[in-house]
Amino acid sequence: MVTTIFFILFAALAIAGALGTVLSRNPIYSALSLILTMAMLAVFYIMLNAPFIAMVQLAVYAGAIMVLFIFVIMLLGAERLAGLTGGSRWQLYLALLLAGLLFVLFGTALVGEGTGLGSVAAVIEAGPAAVGLRLFEAFVLPFEVTSVLLLVAMVGVLVLRSKEQKKGE
Repeated sequence: MVTTIFFILFAALAIAGALGTVLSRNPIYSALSLILTMAMLAVFYIMLNAPFIAMVQLAVYAGAIMVLFIFVIMLLGAERLAGLTGGSRWQLYLALLLAGLLFVLFGTALVGEGTGLGSVAAVIEAGPAAVGLRLFEAFVLPFEVTSVLLLVAMVGVLVLRSKEQKKGE
């Protein structure tokens, strides 16, 4: 019973952080809301008895990646940009349609046969050795592609910033 109450509390905080990420007009506040969401995900991992993955979640995503996001936002000066106004009506209708579809799918998953809330999830090995073996056996290519993508993004930001500074001089 206590676990359910904690789950509902942390789920509400995760949803609030996700909504803050999407609805905030200031990119800095949006990034900070995303940090809250990532921290709540780490709490969920702890509740699932996976403390190593929770610490990796905090260190890598809520720490390093979000610092990189905030660095890029500050470097480009995006915090001074005005929020998007207007936009096409079809985008709003498409977003509402997809949100409704998502809620219907979640609802059917919750009340569907064989997916009761009382079912027990399978125990997985989530220690550092198991994660490392899985990462370097099955996910080497995605891991390396992500590393190169982050490196290219950082170089791109620096190139854009240097071009902007040359225009200003």
